[in-house]
Amino acid sequence: MLEIIAAVNKAVNDFIWGVPAMVCIIGVGLLLSFRTRFLQIRKFPYAMRTTAGRMFRKKDASDGSMTPFQAVCTALAGTVGTGNIAGVAGAIAIGGPGAVFWMWCSALLGMCTKFAEVTLAVHFRERSKTGEWVGGPMYYIKNGLGRHWQFLAVLYSLFGALTVFGTGNATQVNTIVTAIDTALTQYNVIGTDHIPTVNLVIGILCAMLVAMVLLGGIKRIGSVSEKLVPFMALLYVLLGLGVVVLNITRLPEVLASIVVGAFNPKAFTGGAIGSLFISMQRGVSRGIFSNEAGLGTGSIAHACADTKKPVKQGVFGIFEVFVDTIVICTLTALVILCSGTAVNYGTMAGADLTISGFTTTYGSWASIFSAVALCCFAFSTIIGWGLYGSRFVEFLFRTSKAVRPFLVIYSFVAILGATVNLDLLWNIADTFNGLMSIPNLIALLLLSGTVVKLTKEFFAKEDGRKLKK
Repeated sequence: MLEIIAAVNKAVNDFIWGVPAMVCIIGVGLLLSFRTRFLQIRKFPYAMRTTAGRMFRKKDASDGSMTPFQAVCTALAGTVGTGNIAGVAGAIAIGGPGAVFWMWCSALLGMCTKFAEVTLAVHFRERSKTGEWVGGPMYYIKNGLGRHWQFLAVLYSLFGALTVFGTGNATQVNTIVTAIDTALTQYNVIGTDHIPTVNLVIGILCAMLVAMVLLGGIKRIGSVSEKLVPFMALLYVLLGLGVVVLNITRLPEVLASIVVGAFNPKAFTGGAIGSLFISMQRGVSRGIFSNEAGLGTGSIAHACADTKKPVKQGVFGIFEVFVDTIVICTLTALVILCSGTAVNYGTMAGADLTISGFTTTYGSWASIFSAVALCCFAFSTIIGWGLYGSRFVEFLFRTSKAVRPFLVIYSFVAILGATVNLDLLWNIADTFNGLMSIPNLIALLLLSGTVVKLTKEFFAKEDGRKLKK
């Protein structure tokens, strides 16, 4: 029975995450880019000033909301995960160094897609009965497209609710225990026979921590995210830059392999990968999977922001994709390629390849850092997706009373993730994740005119203020 389910799921998954999905996501990104006159490039300096330039400003949010910075940290918590470490490694192993170039291309379009998602989420959000701001694709479908499109909102929430347990929780905890087990066994702290017991303890601890954060509500989620995300990102960036600096002589060759390899993969993979399409497909799909532009999930966190300006919050979406893909994913690629660690092109690879890049440069102690980084990345993803799941459930059941029981169940799934094999669960969750993109992309297409209108009005006012000064 499980073999039949796996075979059916694989067929659906290959279709959803294959050429059709990439064409749709890239097509919507191009349409939005042209209609906003490539806002992500024209207003990139403004986006950096508005986001990175305001990071250290202290501001309290009103009840039932987060500060704009807490919102972007929570959204980054959901996107900056193990995919940034394991996913990029897999893209390089299967698609060659050129996959990184196509990942950059997908990020360039993804910046505008995510800008549109966040702008619409804030514009069409509403207050829940408990007084919290709620928004996201299901709400901009509901409030922006009218009753004839309500089924899309329901489908999006249903697919999302089914996805969170796998993509957002169980597989992330599984990554945590794998990283800790590897570090502990490498230094002979525990024997392999003790691993099941250690994994159970880790699962219980994760469940308790997740419950403590999520049951504390929006304020606690925002508070934890704004501390954890900058810390883990900065730590990873510093250690990653160290690898590049220590291997700086290899950098020109690596950059050449990324650009030239995008169009001629066999030149840098020893002939193991000779298909331009495979390189492109791996890079684009990994970029999309990492920054979630087109899936709409990040906009759910942004809708909680204490702001009255949808477009101003929208530029946080540009910043988010930039940090997730252009900075962190690129750094992961450079760690692998600059370190000189062996890459078996044409075969599957994961976090072990990235870890090898660090240990090749720094020594075996770097495996401990890698374990800490993976734990932080995975835990932040669990928190971010916990918020998303609560919004899906609240929308489906039309009451916030269903949220608390959901969060309790969601927390306990961490124990399952720490103790069982999750191959099939991961693949099914991956399929539902792809299915989520369909209603969202349709909504973005139909509401693109609203995005253009809001953007023009906002920047006309901004330019007017500058002229008065």
